[in-house]
Amino acid sequence: MIERIAAFCIRRRAWVAGILLALTAVLGWFALHIEVRTVFEDMLPSRHEYVRTHEKFKDTFGGSNLVTIMFEVEQGDVFQKNVLDKVRQVTLGLREVSAVNQYQITSLASKKLKEVRASTDGIESHPLMWPDVPDSAEGMAALKQAVLRNPLVYGPYVSKDLQATLVTVDFIDQQVDYAKVFDQVRGLIAKVDDGSVKIRVVGDPILYGWVSHHVPETLNLVLAAISVTLVLLFILLRTWRGVFLPLLAGAVSAIWALGICRLLGINFEPLVIVVAMLITSRAVSHSVQIVNRFDDELALLPAGAEVSRQAARVALADLFRPGMLGVVADAACMAVVALSPIPMLQKLTVLSVVWVSTLTVSAVILTPVMLSWIRRPHGNAHPFDCLPALRKVLDLSVAVTLSRGRYLVLGISLLVVLGAGLYALNLKIGDANPGSPILWPQAQYNLDSAAINARFEGVDRMFVVLGDDRQPGLIKSSEALRAMNHFQRFIEAQPEIGGSLSLADALPLVNSSLREGNPRYLELGSSDAINGSLVAMLDSVSEPGDMDRFTDTKYANGSVTLMFRDRQGETIRTAVARIKEFIAANPLSAGHWQLAGGVIGVMAAVNEIILSSQIEAIALALLVLAVLCTLVYRSAVAGMLFMVPVIISNMLTFAFMTWKGIGMNINTVPVAALGIGLGVDYAFYIADRIKEEIAAGSSPEHAVRQALHSAGMGVIVTAGVLITSTLLWWLSSLRFQAEMGLLMAIWLSVSALSALFVMPALIYVFRPRFIFAAPPHSHLAEAPKSPFQLA
Repeated sequence: MIERIAAFCIRRRAWVAGILLALTAVLGWFALHIEVRTVFEDMLPSRHEYVRTHEKFKDTFGGSNLVTIMFEVEQGDVFQKNVLDKVRQVTLGLREVSAVNQYQITSLASKKLKEVRASTDGIESHPLMWPDVPDSAEGMAALKQAVLRNPLVYGPYVSKDLQATLVTVDFIDQQVDYAKVFDQVRGLIAKVDDGSVKIRVVGDPILYGWVSHHVPETLNLVLAAISVTLVLLFILLRTWRGVFLPLLAGAVSAIWALGICRLLGINFEPLVIVVAMLITSRAVSHSVQIVNRFDDELALLPAGAEVSRQAARVALADLFRPGMLGVVADAACMAVVALSPIPMLQKLTVLSVVWVSTLTVSAVILTPVMLSWIRRPHGNAHPFDCLPALRKVLDLSVAVTLSRGRYLVLGISLLVVLGAGLYALNLKIGDANPGSPILWPQAQYNLDSAAINARFEGVDRMFVVLGDDRQPGLIKSSEALRAMNHFQRFIEAQPEIGGSLSLADALPLVNSSLREGNPRYLELGSSDAINGSLVAMLDSVSEPGDMDRFTDTKYANGSVTLMFRDRQGETIRTAVARIKEFIAANPLSAGHWQLAGGVIGVMAAVNEIILSSQIEAIALALLVLAVLCTLVYRSAVAGMLFMVPVIISNMLTFAFMTWKGIGMNINTVPVAALGIGLGVDYAFYIADRIKEEIAAGSSPEHAVRQALHSAGMGVIVTAGVLITSTLLWWLSSLRFQAEMGLLMAIWLSVSALSALFVMPALIYVFRPRFIFAAPPHSHLAEAPKSPFQLA
């Protein structure tokens, strides 16, 4: 069947090439219109308990797109007119920012921060600093004293040393465009930033806005990686076809994938461009293998008019199986990620599977078809021959495989895998370090985050809800209020949680105000009736939206908002475990606790899914790979054999992630899944060439030598070129891209070394029958079997 496919493609080459290039032109138009942006909803595992809570209450208690802006002075305190004027101007300007939630803008200059007072006329409240900034020393001193008396402001919105103050604003999840919000917020800050006040800004819209901000740099790195790839291919292969045909294969696969995804309505996530580059590199790799095999066949065939057609047909027929198996293995291993309930990973899976599948057209078929028009070359494109140096590596591989050194290689490989596997057990789920892992530690965003966390309770928030929709007024009860108060004292014992806020913090202020500010009464009421009255008083002096921080309109559900100083996976897991511990130890007679909303609640849901599915996904991907190899080679031993290089590359890469503190999170999971398929591609070419030589009647020694000097040369060339181009990503301003580029370089290096040293040694020692089954009438039929030969 493969021979017939190869013969048809070469015989009808004009039709095949014309149809493929016409489709490429059509899909290219759609590819140019694909949307490049981050969609927040795609990051949420909608079926998770925490996300359901988040979606239900985010409009009341605050979503996960909170932006925090800090105004910081070096001398004196923030109670200066020029400082507070900037706070007021930014607070008012935020109303005009795209997708802003008007009811979630909070600062000293907003109406939300108030002072509650009691007098003979009753309870009254006054905004601390609205509508204008105090213009006298007396007014500024009064504002300062009002802040110091209010624990809901002094600490949460004005730092304890009085040198910084915050503005917080939330955005509507369904409408937020990170790039637009980023530009508008930075533009607003630029208008008031004269250097006299240090202004810092953090939050997910700002974080992902930085990603969009660096897209031009990312595109430049893509162009640089492509340029390096082409230059190295030209130097190593010394032919123009060795440069332009792999480039054509990569370009066609990219155009087809982006065009098809545009038709499917899938947007392109800027962070996954490393994955896209890696898949495109697979097209280059497959194409180089075919070009290399074409050159080998061209050298063996006598001169003639049809020599290029014959060489192209042989290259297509002989490399069709390993090429297709590599493509299918990559696609199948990546498809496992689709089992995750996270839409972003599901969309990325579709994009990746489509992209990988296009390699069957762009590399496996189009490359040999184009080669069939190549004339026999009269010389090389340049005089510098680097291949002898590479052949020395192949000579070493042959010498090790055919000597006792093969046992040493297998023994060392086993020890390395066991050691790396044990060390990789410490791989962290979620973010492994303070700050965002997307950016470098010295990036302005991470510096701003650290500065705000040092002065305030924490920039990242989680809300936990207590209540029951069927019981309006539940939150006014003494049991609910005391439960929230008790919970806050319990959870704040965790050092990474800087503070918390609930209705149980606001009512004591009202209670104390009723008694002329006597701090002795800074506590909750002693009965349901008293607490109900305190709530009613607070509500009576509030404006629409003021109570949203604490409760819904029916007082059926109340929130406890926790402020986190970092997003590390261990911090989040500890907090969730402690919350569940408290709930189990303190049952309620009415109402129940609901976890968990806010950015930390969403991250907790994502981390739990990754933690629960990581091992299963890896195991399933390995199983898929084993089944594919078993079906293609009709041998269960083939499935086990090809898992060896995958296990080696994955264990070493996971160990490196553990060593460098790279956590397994929503951004790194797709790279890990693709790496499973990546780890076996090179091994397919080596094993299939050995099988081909054995079927032609070669001895095992000659088969190994021929396979390593033919397919092995393609492995060295492609691995060397791709490793070098991939390492360019270390220059990226985005830490995530740099680290993923480094991971891919490690994966490629280990995969290449495994294919050149471990796989030939395994095959030569164990002599699996799916490779060494002798054809009829071959002299191998009478050759003695290896004592290790596997059925």
